[in-house]
Amino acid sequence: MTPTETSSATKREIQVEVPAEEVTRETDSLIQKYQKLARLPGFRRGHVPASIIRQRFAEDLKSEVVEALVPRHFRRETEKLGVLPVSQPRVSDLHIHEGEPLRFKASFEVMPEIKVEGYKELRADKPTVTVTDEEVQESLESLREQHATFTAVEGRALADGDYAQVSLDGKPKEGEGKPVHMDDILVEIAGKNTMPEFTENLRGASAGDERIFDVHYPEDSTDKRLAGKTLTYTVKVHSIKLKSLPEQNDDFAKTLGEFASLDEVRQRIREGMESERKHAAERESKDKLVAELVKRNDFEVPEALVDRQIDVRLERGLRALAAQGLKPEDMKKMDLNRLRAGQREQALQEVKASLLLDRIAGEEKIEVGDEEINAEIEALANQSKQTPEAIRARLTRDGALDRIRNRIRSEKTLDFLYHQTS
Repeated sequence: MTPTETSSATKREIQVEVPAEEVTRETDSLIQKYQKLARLPGFRRGHVPASIIRQRFAEDLKSEVVEALVPRHFRRETEKLGVLPVSQPRVSDLHIHEGEPLRFKASFEVMPEIKVEGYKELRADKPTVTVTDEEVQESLESLREQHATFTAVEGRALADGDYAQVSLDGKPKEGEGKPVHMDDILVEIAGKNTMPEFTENLRGASAGDERIFDVHYPEDSTDKRLAGKTLTYTVKVHSIKLKSLPEQNDDFAKTLGEFASLDEVRQRIREGMESERKHAAERESKDKLVAELVKRNDFEVPEALVDRQIDVRLERGLRALAAQGLKPEDMKKMDLNRLRAGQREQALQEVKASLLLDRIAGEEKIEVGDEEINAEIEALANQSKQTPEAIRARLTRDGALDRIRNRIRSEKTLDFLYHQTS
């Protein structure tokens, strides 16, 4: 075996030679297998001469010999070299003739030698997180809205501030888009989120009335299906309702949970908002740290690792689209090559970050204990309402335990970088 020098830090090419006697042994073993199974006219099963098998199945035998010997000897030679391939080998210059050694070249990728530098000098931004009294009050108002009650009003027409309980049908003009149908929805007359056409046409209506009118949706409408379209609505008013909000007092606080007073609710709201903002600020700060780490350490990355990360990103994206209702037939129409190309740069950065964090973890002796893996399994079990044993069995079967361990190790390494003191 001879390695071929390349100018790349990740690409290798080796020439491998398998001794002729081993090729002969493998061929003879396959011939015996074929003799047991082959059914040829004029011969009883299991009694076809080796010479006939060799003649009739020459190409099949050659393919099976290659499939058996090439991976075995490729693995053996890379182990001798002390290199760990991170991609499947690309085999070329295959030479296989009866009575001769099997020769081939194998091109593959290996991990680069990574020398991580400058990580001890990295410093994280730690902005001060504040929550104002006004923001707490806004959140409290939102809770009151969620606990609003609606009472029916009779004997008068709809006025501003009322809620019309309606059912509606909307048909696109000129056949553009899909029709809209809704039953028993509440429309606030002159509400800030109510389309003006609904307010103008329903104001003054009484229970039992039906109104027909057009609504034009602007191009920047939040509902993309309706943006820029005009629909003709037939709206039936079932009843008129008044909204009542609970008073801001300790009794209201008690309906929200185990709170003795409204001040306790305000304190819980403030703590929740502060925690959420701290988490978001820390996440943003860590993202900046990783970006700076990658910027300070440039190195060649195996294409195989980038391709795998592109696969991960695409799968994640397609799952999200499926969850939003994208149909399988629409997914099949997507230009996957264009999507892959669009994911490449981000995937490359993610692979670099992962390799650098792994290297730092080694330098700083950051490890993941079994108790941390067990805690993760417990959390997954609680989320999915399964037993920890079932989760562990599935993760072991899928080979996912190592991925979880690596993820936790990366998170701990990032925490280490984030909390480095000046």
